[in-house]
Amino acid sequence: MEHEIRAEYEEGVLPHEDTPVKLWHMTRVGTTTAMCGRELAPAAATQSADAWGKASAKPFCRQCGVMYLGEHPPS
Repeated sequence: MEHEIRAEYEEGVLPHEDTPVKLWHMTRVGTTTAMCGRELAPAAATQSADAWGKASAKPFCRQCGVMYLGEHPPS
């Protein structure tokens, strides 16, 4: 299953390229529901799942991280 990282913004803030990200979440490609269950904006910024653990994907949702590791344990 393919994954991507999707941004969450402060409530009431519309996604825009310079909008600060509140938290990054892991989603399955093509969906806006994070692995933790949070619904994210369809227009939210995304990153490749390869960015997980890197500075560009921080702060990251801990619950999404745990669930992602459950599907993709480190080698």
